[in-house]
Order: sequence, then C-alpha cells, then structure tokens
Amino acid sequence: MKVLFRAIVFLVMLFAVLYVGINNTHLIDFSFPVLMKEKIRATAALLYFAMFAVGVVAGIAIGSGGKKNRSSAEGKKKA
Repeated sequence: MKVLFRAIVFLVMLFAVLYVGINNTHLIDFSFPVLMKEKIRATAALLYFAMFAVGVVAGIAIGSGGKKNRSSAEGKKKA
C-alpha cells in the first residue's frame, strides 16, 4: 500500500511539472553563480523540469542510502 501511495504522489508531482511546461513556454534567464559563470537562457518549463529532476535524484540518493544502513544495523543486532 505504501508503494502505491508513493507512486500516486510521484505521478501527481509529474503532472504538475507537465502542466507548468504546457503553460510556460517563454524564455527566461537562469543563473546559479556557485556552479555556473554564465546564465542559461531556456524555456521556463525546461528549467522547472531540470530542478524537479535534480530534486528527485537527490531524494532517491538520500532515501536509498539511509535504508541500507538501517537494514545492516538491524541484522547485526539480531545476530
């Protein structure tokens, strides 16, 4: 049941990204001086999707790293 709920939440977030993409086709300037010296000029939808993808990848990396440590620690406690 937990997996189904997560899938539904993810699909709702993905729908929001697609909806923003449909309605924001104009060009904008994006700057992130810490990592890039030059501004990126792209559609708002593309930049929004890129930030969404970075968040998803970071969430997966953080979430999967914590589960591995917990399961190995639980296995040592039982033995």
